[in-house]
Amino acid sequence: MSALLPRTHLCGELRAENAGQHVILQGWAHLVRDNGGVLFVVLRDKSGTVQVTVDERAAPEVWEQGRRVRLEYVVQVEGTVVDRQPGMANKDMGTGAIEVLPSRLTVLNGTRPLPFAIGGKAVEASEEVRLKHRYIDLRRPELQEKLMLRSRTAMAVRNFLSGRGFTEVETPILTKSTPEGARDYLVPSRVHPGQWYALPQSPQIFKQLLMVSGFDRYFQIAKCFRDEDLRADRQPEFTQIDMELSFVTSDMVIELCSDMIRHVWQQARGHAVGEIPRMTYAEAMRRFGVDAPDIRFGLEHTTLDWSSTSFKVVGDALAAGGICKAMVVPGAAESTSRKQLDEHTLFVKRYRLGGLLWGKVSGDPSLAASWSGPLSKVEIDLLQQIPDVSSGDLVLVGAGPKAHVHAGLGRLRAHIARQRGLVPEGTFAFCWVTDFPAFEWDEDNARWVAMHHPFTSPVAAHIDLLGTDRMGEVLSDAYDIVCNGYEIGGGSIRIHDSAVQSKVFAALGLSPEDAQSKFGFLLDALQFGAPPHGGLAMGFDRWIMLLAGTENIREVIAFPKTASAQDIMADAPNVVDPAQLTELHVANVAPVVAEREG
Repeated sequence: MSALLPRTHLCGELRAENAGQHVILQGWAHLVRDNGGVLFVVLRDKSGTVQVTVDERAAPEVWEQGRRVRLEYVVQVEGTVVDRQPGMANKDMGTGAIEVLPSRLTVLNGTRPLPFAIGGKAVEASEEVRLKHRYIDLRRPELQEKLMLRSRTAMAVRNFLSGRGFTEVETPILTKSTPEGARDYLVPSRVHPGQWYALPQSPQIFKQLLMVSGFDRYFQIAKCFRDEDLRADRQPEFTQIDMELSFVTSDMVIELCSDMIRHVWQQARGHAVGEIPRMTYAEAMRRFGVDAPDIRFGLEHTTLDWSSTSFKVVGDALAAGGICKAMVVPGAAESTSRKQLDEHTLFVKRYRLGGLLWGKVSGDPSLAASWSGPLSKVEIDLLQQIPDVSSGDLVLVGAGPKAHVHAGLGRLRAHIARQRGLVPEGTFAFCWVTDFPAFEWDEDNARWVAMHHPFTSPVAAHIDLLGTDRMGEVLSDAYDIVCNGYEIGGGSIRIHDSAVQSKVFAALGLSPEDAQSKFGFLLDALQFGAPPHGGLAMGFDRWIMLLAGTENIREVIAFPKTASAQDIMADAPNVVDPAQLTELHVANVAPVVAEREG
């Protein structure tokens, strides 16, 4: 086995001021080029790359070893740093002003043929292949930088919160199943046959108990688990910055977390975040159709009072209690084809909006003759309710049930902005959304459910509405933080009065016995001098996704799952030995497969 020497420098650290120094480097052969009389080996480690040059000054044994080197071989180099010859500097490399002349070059390990190349600007391999060989994929400098950014961000969070009097406390991973929200991941107990643990969807109850315990300010960079359908910004196991504070109002929590965002974005990206605006949930839905609005661009919505229209589709929707909203796309009349309009209609139908009315404006918008398309059939005085319409604009209108109109036009707004290049790159637009409804109606189960979670405090003025036919009017003391259209955190002031907590459970259809069975230890704790408290959880993976400038959360997690919740590198989930299942007192049940028709 070759002798391993103590490393003196990382590859990417060397600069012109290191010229003349004797160095020992170790890393991977990122690039190998043999020009006959000169051999170039670009050596890479986590800090970057440096060029090692084997030429007429090198000893024969160095040439012998150098010619053994292939891409991704593990190599040790002992040599001297020298300035590159005039005109030979590489401005694309941090170390491009110097090179290393080796006095000894040792191959520490070789490699099998790689499933894909590490170097180059693009990786010519599918994501499935890269995830299968994630340990190789992670050698790519782009991914390493994302994970180092993740590490720096976590350190910045810890430094900030520690400086604000927070105590980091770890809460249990094996806990009790409390089926509210997403599905739990369940773990069978060997020593308690027939009983199960659940992996935490969040440390919610435990952090409230820490407030009852007098810790005043708690935080944790916590692992959480949810068995839910995945998408580009969601994983079955995820990380959140979990926080809870005693004796605070929502304004106090918002201000502290705004300061943390400013600190972290400055430390991690050198980006100065100014004042973060606030808007209510009602305002966000009215202007943008979603409760996590991307405010980097316009295309805001206008709610229309078209109850007097003779246009039947709109009239019927409003008569049924729905709403009508419009969105103006400036300058898009000429460049939007009929095929694209049909695609927009199909797009909004995914969100249960029945369709779109459109109109192109080719002159003075106050004249009916300037309008074409279905909106030309709408009374001109009603069209005047749509503000800021100019010649050349495209106007889109949706009418139907409130939730469907908001969702359809809201998602279409972001879709059109991306299509038309209206979203500025390299910017961060934050906003706080407040005053959420405390409850929403679950049509499938015909009952009220908590919009956030059942421990969220209703605003004091609405507590008397709990359990009445006005449940939909109850607002919560809750708040979300949004960046570039992503919800990156959310929280609330919690219920600290056990009587109010019991009243909320009753309003949600939980009997006292069910509430005690599911949340008894929290209800008990609230009766032992619980302080007023509140907090929030920040989606740490989404933070890193935004800071790294990617839209795929898998790019900022070391070993992510696929969209079908599989780890194809480790082959998980997988089949286990039947003896293990017997020991756990469980058995596999064959899935029911529907018979094909015909």
